[in-house]
Amino acid sequence: MSERGDFDTNVVTVTRFVIEQGRRAKGTGELTTLLNSLCTAVKAISCAVRKAGIAHLYGIAGSTNVTGDQVKKLDILSNDLIINMIKSSFTSCVLVSEENDKAIIIEPETRGKYIVCFDPLDGSSNIDCLVSIGTIFAIYRKSTDDEPCEKDALQPGRDLVAAGYALYGSATMMVLSTGQGVNCFMLDPSIGEFILVERDVKIKKRGKIYSLNEGYSMYFEPAVTEYLQKKKFPQDGTEPYNARYIGSMVADVHRTLMYGGIFLYPGNVKSPTGKLRLLYEGNPMAYIMEQAGGMASTGYERILDIQPKSIHERSPVAMGSPDDVLEYIAICKKHTKK
Repeated sequence: MSERGDFDTNVVTVTRFVIEQGRRAKGTGELTTLLNSLCTAVKAISCAVRKAGIAHLYGIAGSTNVTGDQVKKLDILSNDLIINMIKSSFTSCVLVSEENDKAIIIEPETRGKYIVCFDPLDGSSNIDCLVSIGTIFAIYRKSTDDEPCEKDALQPGRDLVAAGYALYGSATMMVLSTGQGVNCFMLDPSIGEFILVERDVKIKKRGKIYSLNEGYSMYFEPAVTEYLQKKKFPQDGTEPYNARYIGSMVADVHRTLMYGGIFLYPGNVKSPTGKLRLLYEGNPMAYIMEQAGGMASTGYERILDIQPKSIHERSPVAMGSPDDVLEYIAICKKHTKK
Protein backbone atom coordinates (compact mmCIF):
# COMPACT_ATOMS: atom_id res chain seq x y z
CA MET A 1 0.00 0.00 0.00
CA SER A 2 2.79 2.41 0.87
CA GLU A 3 4.39 1.96 -2.56
CA ARG A 4 1.07 2.52 -4.29
CA GLY A 5 0.50 5.64 -2.19
CA ASP A 6 3.78 7.16 -3.39
CA PHE A 7 2.99 6.58 -7.08
CA ASP A 8 1.15 9.37 -8.94
CA THR A 9 -1.47 7.72 -11.15
CA ASN A 10 -2.48 10.95 -12.92
CA VAL A 11 0.79 12.55 -14.04
CA VAL A 12 0.81 15.35 -16.62
CA THR A 13 3.36 14.42 -19.27
CA VAL A 14 4.60 16.89 -21.86
CA THR A 15 2.58 15.02 -24.52
CA ARG A 16 -0.63 15.21 -22.48
CA PHE A 17 -0.01 18.89 -21.73
CA VAL A 18 0.55 19.84 -25.39
CA ILE A 19 -2.44 17.76 -26.53
CA GLU A 20 -4.66 19.62 -24.03
CA GLN A 21 -3.34 23.00 -25.22
CA GLY A 22 -3.81 21.95 -28.86
CA ARG A 23 -7.37 20.79 -28.23
CA ARG A 24 -8.24 24.17 -26.71
CA ALA A 25 -6.66 25.92 -29.71
CA LYS A 26 -8.48 23.51 -32.11
CA GLY A 27 -5.13 22.43 -33.60
CA THR A 28 -4.38 19.57 -35.98
CA GLY A 29 -2.04 17.69 -33.65
CA GLU A 30 0.97 18.23 -35.92
CA LEU A 31 2.77 20.43 -33.36
CA THR A 32 2.22 17.74 -30.70
CA THR A 33 3.81 15.17 -33.01
CA LEU A 34 6.78 17.47 -33.68
CA LEU A 35 7.32 18.20 -29.97
CA ASN A 36 7.08 14.47 -29.25
CA SER A 37 9.86 13.79 -31.75
CA LEU A 38 12.01 16.51 -30.14
CA CYS A 39 11.36 14.97 -26.69
CA THR A 40 12.51 11.57 -27.98
CA ALA A 41 15.72 13.14 -29.34
CA VAL A 42 16.31 14.95 -26.02
CA LYS A 43 15.87 11.69 -24.07
CA ALA A 44 18.43 10.00 -26.30
CA ILE A 45 20.87 12.94 -25.98
CA SER A 46 20.37 12.94 -22.19
CA CYS A 47 21.27 9.25 -22.14
CA ALA A 48 24.35 9.85 -24.32
CA VAL A 49 25.48 12.76 -22.12
CA ARG A 50 25.18 10.57 -19.00
CA LYS A 51 27.32 7.75 -20.39
CA ALA A 52 29.60 9.81 -22.64
CA GLY A 53 32.77 8.80 -20.80
CA ILE A 54 31.99 5.09 -21.02
CA ALA A 55 30.94 5.33 -24.67
CA HIS A 56 34.04 7.39 -25.64
CA LEU A 57 31.92 10.32 -26.80
CA TYR A 58 34.13 12.95 -25.18
CA GLY A 59 36.77 14.80 -27.14
CA ILE A 60 36.97 16.59 -30.46
CA ALA A 61 35.74 14.99 -33.67
CA GLY A 62 38.37 16.70 -35.79
CA SER A 63 36.41 19.48 -37.51
CA THR A 64 34.89 22.88 -36.88
CA ASN A 65 31.27 23.87 -37.47
CA VAL A 66 30.09 26.80 -39.59
CA THR A 67 30.40 29.26 -36.71
CA GLY A 68 34.02 28.31 -36.01
CA ASP A 69 33.52 26.20 -32.87
CA GLN A 70 35.39 22.92 -32.60
CA VAL A 71 32.92 20.09 -33.11
CA LYS A 72 32.75 17.49 -30.33
CA LYS A 73 31.62 13.92 -30.83
CA LEU A 74 28.51 14.53 -28.73
CA ASP A 75 27.64 17.51 -30.97
CA ILE A 76 27.55 15.26 -34.03
CA LEU A 77 25.51 12.59 -32.27
CA SER A 78 23.00 15.16 -30.95
CA ASN A 79 22.67 16.84 -34.34
CA ASP A 80 22.02 13.53 -36.11
CA LEU A 81 19.47 12.48 -33.49
CA ILE A 82 17.43 15.67 -33.76
CA ILE A 83 17.50 15.75 -37.58
CA ASN A 84 16.47 12.11 -37.90
CA MET A 85 13.71 12.33 -35.27
CA ILE A 86 12.18 15.46 -36.85
CA LYS A 87 12.43 14.04 -40.38
CA SER A 88 10.63 10.86 -39.30
CA SER A 89 7.80 12.84 -37.67
CA PHE A 90 6.47 14.14 -41.05
CA THR A 91 5.92 17.59 -39.50
CA SER A 92 8.63 19.86 -40.93
CA CYS A 93 9.91 21.17 -44.24
CA VAL A 94 13.05 23.16 -43.31
CA LEU A 95 15.63 22.53 -40.57
CA VAL A 96 18.34 24.96 -39.48
CA SER A 97 21.11 23.64 -37.22
CA GLU A 98 24.15 25.32 -35.74
CA GLU A 99 26.16 22.36 -37.06
CA ASN A 100 25.07 22.68 -40.71
CA ASP A 101 26.27 25.38 -43.08
CA LYS A 102 23.04 25.44 -45.10
CA ALA A 103 19.42 24.79 -44.18
CA ILE A 104 18.23 21.19 -44.59
CA ILE A 105 15.27 20.92 -46.97
CA ILE A 106 13.12 17.88 -46.12
CA GLU A 107 12.23 15.47 -48.92
CA PRO A 108 8.73 16.10 -50.41
CA GLU A 109 7.29 12.77 -49.27
CA THR A 110 8.08 13.44 -45.57
CA ARG A 111 7.32 17.18 -45.35
CA GLY A 112 5.10 19.03 -42.91
CA LYS A 113 4.31 22.69 -42.30
CA TYR A 114 6.88 23.60 -39.63
CA ILE A 115 10.39 25.07 -39.71
CA VAL A 116 12.69 24.07 -36.84
CA CYS A 117 15.86 25.99 -35.90
CA PHE A 118 18.03 24.38 -33.22
CA ASP A 119 21.34 24.25 -31.42
CA PRO A 120 21.72 20.50 -30.79
CA LEU A 121 24.21 20.83 -27.94
CA ASP A 122 24.69 24.32 -26.52
CA GLY A 123 27.70 24.91 -24.28
CA SER A 124 29.62 22.04 -25.84
CA SER A 125 32.96 23.59 -24.83
CA ASN A 126 31.95 22.42 -21.33
CA ILE A 127 31.33 18.78 -22.31
CA ASP A 128 34.67 17.42 -21.15
CA CYS A 129 34.51 19.05 -17.69
CA LEU A 130 30.97 17.80 -16.89
CA VAL A 131 29.36 21.25 -16.72
CA SER A 132 25.63 21.54 -17.60
CA ILE A 133 24.89 21.69 -21.32
CA GLY A 134 21.63 21.84 -23.27
CA THR A 135 19.58 21.78 -26.47
CA ILE A 136 17.71 24.86 -27.77
CA PHE A 137 14.95 24.86 -30.39
CA ALA A 138 12.63 27.34 -32.13
CA ILE A 139 9.59 26.35 -34.20
CA TYR A 140 8.05 28.50 -36.96
CA ARG A 141 5.20 27.84 -39.37
CA LYS A 142 5.93 28.06 -43.10
CA SER A 143 4.25 31.27 -44.23
CA THR A 144 4.05 30.65 -48.00
CA ASP A 145 2.91 27.86 -50.34
CA ASP A 146 6.14 27.95 -52.37
CA GLU A 147 8.71 25.19 -52.48
CA PRO A 148 10.53 25.19 -49.09
CA CYS A 149 13.88 27.00 -49.03
CA GLU A 150 16.37 28.53 -46.61
CA LYS A 151 14.62 31.91 -46.82
CA ASP A 152 11.55 30.40 -45.08
CA ALA A 153 13.56 30.25 -41.85
CA LEU A 154 14.34 33.99 -41.90
CA GLN A 155 11.41 35.02 -39.73
CA PRO A 156 11.49 37.40 -36.75
CA GLY A 157 11.12 35.80 -33.32
CA ARG A 158 7.69 37.36 -32.79
CA ASP A 159 6.36 34.84 -35.36
CA LEU A 160 7.43 31.81 -33.31
CA VAL A 161 4.84 29.07 -32.80
CA ALA A 162 6.79 27.41 -29.96
CA ALA A 163 10.25 27.43 -28.44
CA GLY A 164 12.09 25.72 -25.66
CA TYR A 165 15.25 24.21 -24.33
CA ALA A 166 16.44 21.07 -22.59
CA LEU A 167 18.98 21.30 -19.78
CA TYR A 168 21.19 18.31 -19.04
CA GLY A 169 22.24 19.02 -15.47
CA SER A 170 21.66 17.32 -12.12
CA ALA A 171 18.44 16.20 -13.82
CA THR A 172 17.17 16.61 -17.38
CA MET A 173 14.58 19.36 -17.72
CA MET A 174 12.56 20.57 -20.70
CA VAL A 175 11.37 24.19 -20.57
CA LEU A 176 8.67 24.86 -23.15
CA SER A 177 6.36 27.59 -24.38
CA THR A 178 3.71 27.36 -27.09
CA GLY A 179 2.71 31.01 -26.62
CA GLN A 180 0.63 30.47 -23.47
CA GLY A 181 3.23 30.91 -20.74
CA VAL A 182 6.27 28.86 -19.76
CA ASN A 183 6.13 25.36 -18.29
CA CYS A 184 8.88 23.08 -16.96
CA PHE A 185 8.97 19.31 -17.39
CA MET A 186 11.41 17.01 -15.60
CA LEU A 187 12.52 13.74 -17.18
CA ASP A 188 11.51 10.84 -14.92
CA PRO A 189 14.00 8.13 -15.91
CA SER A 190 11.92 5.41 -14.25
CA ILE A 191 9.13 5.79 -16.82
CA GLY A 192 11.03 7.64 -19.56
CA GLU A 193 8.60 10.57 -19.64
CA PHE A 194 8.83 14.33 -19.13
CA ILE A 195 6.55 15.21 -16.19
CA LEU A 196 5.12 18.69 -15.55
CA VAL A 197 6.80 20.06 -12.41
CA GLU A 198 6.33 23.84 -12.74
CA ARG A 199 3.33 25.44 -14.41
CA ASP A 200 3.23 29.02 -15.76
CA VAL A 201 6.69 30.07 -14.56
CA LYS A 202 7.16 33.82 -13.96
CA ILE A 203 10.50 35.60 -13.60
CA LYS A 204 11.09 38.09 -10.75
CA LYS A 205 10.59 41.75 -11.60
CA ARG A 206 14.16 42.42 -10.47
CA GLY A 207 16.93 40.04 -9.47
CA LYS A 208 20.28 40.22 -7.66
CA ILE A 209 22.48 38.40 -10.17
CA TYR A 210 24.27 39.50 -13.34
CA SER A 211 25.73 36.95 -15.71
CA LEU A 212 28.27 37.59 -18.46
CA ASN A 213 31.83 36.72 -19.46
CA GLU A 214 33.92 39.46 -17.85
CA GLY A 215 37.03 38.07 -19.53
CA TYR A 216 36.11 40.40 -22.41
CA SER A 217 36.03 43.49 -20.15
CA MET A 218 38.82 45.32 -21.97
CA TYR A 219 36.77 45.07 -25.20
CA PHE A 220 33.38 46.09 -23.73
CA GLU A 221 31.56 49.13 -25.03
CA PRO A 222 31.29 52.03 -22.50
CA ALA A 223 27.59 51.31 -21.84
CA VAL A 224 28.32 47.73 -20.71
CA THR A 225 31.21 48.90 -18.52
CA GLU A 226 29.01 51.55 -16.89
CA TYR A 227 26.21 49.05 -16.24
CA LEU A 228 28.61 46.59 -14.60
CA GLN A 229 30.10 49.34 -12.40
CA LYS A 230 26.58 50.22 -11.28
CA LYS A 231 25.89 46.59 -10.34
CA LYS A 232 29.21 46.06 -8.54
CA PHE A 233 29.55 49.44 -6.87
CA PRO A 234 26.02 50.83 -6.40
CA GLN A 235 25.86 54.48 -5.35
CA ASP A 236 22.26 54.39 -4.07
CA GLY A 237 22.84 52.34 -0.92
CA THR A 238 21.56 49.06 -2.41
CA GLU A 239 23.47 45.79 -2.17
CA PRO A 240 25.83 44.94 -5.06
CA TYR A 241 24.74 42.17 -7.45
CA ASN A 242 26.27 38.69 -7.37
CA ALA A 243 28.17 37.51 -10.45
CA ARG A 244 27.36 34.05 -11.85
CA TYR A 245 28.62 32.76 -15.21
CA ILE A 246 28.72 29.15 -16.39
CA GLY A 247 29.45 29.53 -20.09
CA SER A 248 26.52 27.40 -21.27
CA MET A 249 23.74 29.69 -22.47
CA VAL A 250 21.05 27.19 -21.46
CA ALA A 251 22.39 26.90 -17.91
CA ASP A 252 22.93 30.66 -17.48
CA VAL A 253 19.51 31.60 -18.89
CA HIS A 254 17.74 28.89 -16.86
CA ARG A 255 19.29 30.18 -13.64
CA THR A 256 18.27 33.73 -14.63
CA LEU A 257 14.71 32.52 -15.27
CA MET A 258 14.53 30.75 -11.89
CA TYR A 259 16.27 33.34 -9.68
CA GLY A 260 15.87 36.61 -11.59
CA GLY A 261 18.55 39.06 -12.69
CA ILE A 262 20.12 39.61 -16.10
CA PHE A 263 22.04 37.50 -18.62
CA LEU A 264 24.28 39.45 -20.99
CA TYR A 265 26.24 38.57 -24.10
CA PRO A 266 26.80 42.03 -25.57
CA GLY A 267 28.69 43.03 -28.66
CA ASN A 268 32.22 44.29 -28.10
CA VAL A 269 35.08 45.89 -30.01
CA LYS A 270 36.24 42.51 -31.37
CA SER A 271 32.73 41.14 -32.07
CA PRO A 272 30.25 44.04 -32.56
CA THR A 273 27.27 41.67 -32.94
CA GLY A 274 28.29 39.39 -30.08
CA LYS A 275 28.66 35.63 -30.36
CA LEU A 276 25.15 34.22 -29.95
CA ARG A 277 23.16 33.23 -33.02
CA LEU A 278 19.76 34.83 -33.47
CA LEU A 279 17.68 32.01 -35.02
CA TYR A 280 18.50 29.17 -32.64
CA GLU A 281 19.86 30.89 -29.50
CA GLY A 282 18.67 34.50 -29.21
CA ASN A 283 15.10 34.10 -30.50
CA PRO A 284 14.00 30.95 -28.62
CA MET A 285 15.49 32.17 -25.33
CA ALA A 286 14.00 35.66 -25.80
CA TYR A 287 10.61 34.05 -26.50
CA ILE A 288 10.80 31.96 -23.31
CA MET A 289 11.90 34.99 -21.29
CA GLU A 290 9.08 37.21 -22.57
CA GLN A 291 6.48 34.46 -22.05
CA ALA A 292 7.67 34.31 -18.42
CA GLY A 293 7.15 38.07 -17.98
CA GLY A 294 10.77 39.06 -18.60
CA MET A 295 12.42 41.10 -21.34
CA ALA A 296 14.99 40.42 -24.06
CA SER A 297 16.82 43.15 -25.93
CA THR A 298 20.03 43.91 -27.80
CA GLY A 299 20.27 47.01 -25.63
CA TYR A 300 18.74 49.02 -28.47
CA GLU A 301 15.87 46.93 -29.85
CA ARG A 302 13.66 44.00 -28.88
CA ILE A 303 15.31 40.74 -29.96
CA LEU A 304 12.02 39.25 -31.21
CA ASP A 305 11.57 42.19 -33.61
CA ILE A 306 14.85 41.66 -35.49
CA GLN A 307 14.40 40.61 -39.12
CA PRO A 308 17.11 37.97 -39.77
CA LYS A 309 19.14 38.30 -42.96
CA SER A 310 21.03 34.99 -42.75
CA ILE A 311 20.51 31.72 -40.88
CA HIS A 312 23.68 31.99 -38.77
CA GLU A 313 23.33 35.70 -38.02
CA ARG A 314 24.60 36.84 -34.62
CA SER A 315 23.02 39.31 -32.23
CA PRO A 316 23.93 40.98 -28.91
CA VAL A 317 21.76 39.69 -26.05
CA ALA A 318 20.47 41.12 -22.76
CA MET A 319 17.62 39.18 -21.16
CA GLY A 320 16.08 38.58 -17.77
CA SER A 321 14.04 40.45 -15.16
CA PRO A 322 12.19 43.40 -16.73
CA ASP A 323 13.52 46.05 -14.34
CA ASP A 324 17.11 44.88 -14.83
CA VAL A 325 16.84 44.83 -18.63
CA LEU A 326 15.14 48.25 -18.70
CA GLU A 327 17.99 49.66 -16.61
CA TYR A 328 20.52 48.23 -19.07
CA ILE A 329 18.58 49.62 -22.08
CA ALA A 330 18.47 53.09 -20.46
CA ILE A 331 22.26 53.13 -20.11
CA CYS A 332 22.76 51.91 -23.72
CA LYS A 333 20.45 54.63 -25.03
CA LYS A 334 22.19 57.27 -22.94
CA HIS A 335 25.51 56.34 -24.57
CA THR A 336 24.08 56.48 -28.10
CA LYS A 337 23.11 60.13 -27.51
CA LYS A 338 26.67 61.11 -26.55
